[in-house]
Amino acid sequence: MSLPPNFGQAFDLSSLTKPKVDPDVPLPGLEVTVENLNSNILPLSLVRPVIVLMWSPRSVESQEVVKTLGKLEVDYQAKWSLARVNIDTHPEIAQAFQTKNVPYAVAIIAEQMVPLFEQAYPEAQIRLVIDKVLALSAQQGIGEAPVEQIEPEEEEAMLALESGNYALAEAAYKKWLSRKPNESLAKLGLAQTQLLMRTEGLELDQIVEESEKSPQDIDLQLKAADIEIVNGGVEAAFSRLLTLIKTCTGDDKNKVKTHLLNLFALVDQGDPRLVSARKELANSIF
Repeated sequence: MSLPPNFGQAFDLSSLTKPKVDPDVPLPGLEVTVENLNSNILPLSLVRPVIVLMWSPRSVESQEVVKTLGKLEVDYQAKWSLARVNIDTHPEIAQAFQTKNVPYAVAIIAEQMVPLFEQAYPEAQIRLVIDKVLALSAQQGIGEAPVEQIEPEEEEAMLALESGNYALAEAAYKKWLSRKPNESLAKLGLAQTQLLMRTEGLELDQIVEESEKSPQDIDLQLKAADIEIVNGGVEAAFSRLLTLIKTCTGDDKNKVKTHLLNLFALVDQGDPRLVSARKELANSIF
């Protein structure tokens, strides 16, 4: 693996604080050093993909991602290997991987680097990333692509949605969550299904027109935001409820805030419109 053209340039890690890692607790994965990068890590990538995580003992988030990846390495039964780079002790390696902040993950497949993510994510989302890495690796003749497994409740929900039976789909997702309360896909599926239930039979233009005539009608504004989301008007829906929050108080304000947070969950967490709306919500509350 050749070094990138910006090798040796400084990277901004000024946001990190003093070390917060317990030196007596071993971290999972192979520790990457200048010595073993070429002798061990790169040759290993010819056998199975290697996911390399840049971390720092001064970043609690990066430590948690190391632990999550360590758990997943066990779950995937050695279909891929975890390696980690302590950017404090090996800054030259961090620079070689073009690290700008931590946690930062890359995959090495057949000695080729594939950037993955530059922030902490929940386990469920990291699993999706790993599945894509394994699929990409299999395309290059290294390892096998993951076999997609679908939960019985998910299959039940999908069949119900295809037939337009939202109530049955909602029940399936709730059953899934009762069995796996932290399952992010079930939470997302339930939120999407409930949104479809709330907007079934509504016409966008009609609801928006009615909402403009009654700007203080909270239920109508929530309904308008729902149907805007369904029709792709993410920014319009967020702006509508953020404006409403500024004019509400007490229980009404909490009601609108809760509804807005539910809509936030329907949008990709890296979407700049969501990031901006989160900041505006925080400013309007505090």
